[in-house]
Amino acid sequence: MPITAKICGLSMPETLDAAVAQGAAQVGFVFFPPSPRTLSFEQAAGLAGRVPDHVRKAGVFVDPDDALLDAAIVAARLDILQLHKTTPDRAAAIRARTGREIWAAVAVKTRADLAPAASFAGAADRLLYDAKTPDSAALPGGMGLRFDWTLLQGHAHPLPWALSGGLTSDNVVEAIRVTGATAVDVSSGVESAPGVKDVDKIAAFLKAVAQC
Repeated sequence: MPITAKICGLSMPETLDAAVAQGAAQVGFVFFPPSPRTLSFEQAAGLAGRVPDHVRKAGVFVDPDDALLDAAIVAARLDILQLHKTTPDRAAAIRARTGREIWAAVAVKTRADLAPAASFAGAADRLLYDAKTPDSAALPGGMGLRFDWTLLQGHAHPLPWALSGGLTSDNVVEAIRVTGATAVDVSSGVESAPGVKDVDKIAAFLKAVAQC
């Protein structure tokens, strides 16, 4: 089975085009103002119009309300809603109301952090294992942090899942080997500065994934 990759936090036409051209399965748009990658609805609409049908569009949210979700879904024609810091009950309600595929982020630092993943069974379609950020951090992800990948070895995954957190073209092959991931998600690992995606880094990351 080929490994799929999502390039997240895209904000410029040239980097979006690079992700699509190099084989990204999904592209991600951030709707969270504290993030340097956040988009206006107008920006998201312009980018979404460049995405071919075979590439799926994901919106990234932090415990969003219905109004934000509805506006983003319309503007960016979202196929996937990626939810951070959102309870299973809320995720289930969003899934039922919107009819969109739900990716629920599970923040990981220790093995105990994997336990809540089971509560998303029936509430989400895919889990996204991401590195847990410090409590004082303004962002729940996209900070280039990684967790101990061996924590996922032997874990009984309750849902399909993807690996995120600190991935780069230099370590993604090892991350896939250690965890057995069949889907990966990258944001800061393909940037030249926070929020600034790099065409060459996107190409290198997707080339590395394609070799797995």
